Amino acid sequence: MPWAFSKPTPIQVQAIPVIPGQKDLIACAQTGTGKTAAYVLPILNNIVSSEKRHLNTVIIAPTRELAQQIDQQIEGFSYFLGVSSIAIYGGGDGATWDQQKRAMEGGVDIIIATPGV
Repeated sequence: MPWAFSKPTPIQVQAIPVIPGQKDLIACAQTGTGKTAAYVLPILNNIVSSEKRHLNTVIIAPTRELAQQIDQQIEGFSYFLGVSSIAIYGGGDGATWDQQKRAMEGGVDIIIATPGV
């Protein structure tokens, strides 16, 4: 099972308690330590526990590739939750821009954005 969690990693132990308090979070840890799960799982819990749905979270990533990767992880974690996300970045084709624009106009729970291309 690819997403079997049995014990939280150090970054998860430190980050997960911060997010339910709706505080900003900046964290750093090595690749493969579960950073994405550390902040996405509590965010998803906040969204599904909320009575009113609206733009809940903006995640800033340094590159387009990382923004897309985070978006894919959110899609996997939220598959049965009905939570929407979109990666927003420049340098794409017209179809990508149209998809991003529709998501923004239609309402989305989580935006993953990057200033890079």
